Amino acid sequence: MQLGDPYPTVLKLGTAQTLAWASSYYLPAILAAPIARELGISVATVFAAFSVGLLVSAFAGPRAGRIIDTLGGRPVLALSNVVLALGLAGLGCADGRWSLFAAWMVIGIGMAAGLYEAAFATLVKLYGNNSRNAITGITLLAGFASTVGWPLSTALEAWIGWRGTCFAWAALHLLVALPLNLSLPRITLDAKRGAAEALSTAPDGATKAPSRSAALLALVFAATWFISTAMAAHLPTLLNAVGVSLAVAVTAGALIGPAQVAGRLLEFGMLRRVHPLLSARLAASLHPVAAIALVVFGGPAAIAFAILHGAGNGVLTIAKGTLPLVLFGPQGYGERQGILMIPARLAQALSPWLFGLCVERWGAGALWVSAGLGGLAVAALWALDPLSAPAVSNAKQKTP
Repeated sequence: MQLGDPYPTVLKLGTAQTLAWASSYYLPAILAAPIARELGISVATVFAAFSVGLLVSAFAGPRAGRIIDTLGGRPVLALSNVVLALGLAGLGCADGRWSLFAAWMVIGIGMAAGLYEAAFATLVKLYGNNSRNAITGITLLAGFASTVGWPLSTALEAWIGWRGTCFAWAALHLLVALPLNLSLPRITLDAKRGAAEALSTAPDGATKAPSRSAALLALVFAATWFISTAMAAHLPTLLNAVGVSLAVAVTAGALIGPAQVAGRLLEFGMLRRVHPLLSARLAASLHPVAAIALVVFGGPAAIAFAILHGAGNGVLTIAKGTLPLVLFGPQGYGERQGILMIPARLAQALSPWLFGLCVERWGAGALWVSAGLGGLAVAALWALDPLSAPAVSNAKQKTP
């Protein structure tokens, strides 16, 4: 099924995505410390519960994607709001380690059904090969999730405490995000039957990506998500290790978010005229270049590092949605996307701990690790062949 003007859908879905990311992935950065204090546990334990949620999300993702392939994204995204609300309410009621971990496991299920992979699959189900600009659009809006979520969570925590903050986010899911997702376009009964029939009657492997290309793409996603999460967790420590003052470190960190949005605007403008694989190669090369410059030149390169890393990360977020589409086509996209992202979610969950060990042992030298992983991602992208891929049109889709 393919529809007409996607922009109303992009606006609704992007707004709901902003709320979903702000209330899940970006929540521990603000609430981990007060949760740990009240429950009498370490901050590391709170982040361990968050990591368990990410692991649950990784393994639930393919199932959520398969349901979207069959039924469309509207019911799955709407259900994710209910599940996230339940998980956040459970987090607000947590009274110890076990209830904390249980709450994050529920939130992890909601994340599997309600974050970017599900949103991308929803757009591909609606707009097919013409989804590239729509995917860019929702990442532009949801790129402000931390910009909105962190100050709002901070203000709420100061006003009504961390438990009240969890309940407030749960209410926003039910009162704002749920109606937005329920207002997304429906797919017709015939389309549902057609999708189910295609999945059940397709020859073995017909809806699966070629194994070599899928493995390379999974490697790219895992390496780049490891880097992104590692930088989010350890950037101030790394900048301090190269001799950067606190003021410059704060400035550099604040530039990453705007640089990500700038990268996505570049993708929406100039880069949409080139093959998504080329834009991904260019974006993936930015972190290794920036990391090496930071090691070699030290503090004077800190601002440039933040801008280049942020811009590359912004474009790569879009590539996670567009590359599986352009390389393998829209059929079975949701389930395939979920499978491809399992290694990335695992890398994301382990990244703060593993890269933290590198920083503790080597200081700024840990940047050689992230630069090496980035170089590995670039090599994998160059090993992918775009010539056999179906074209992804950027033309405006007309209503049939």
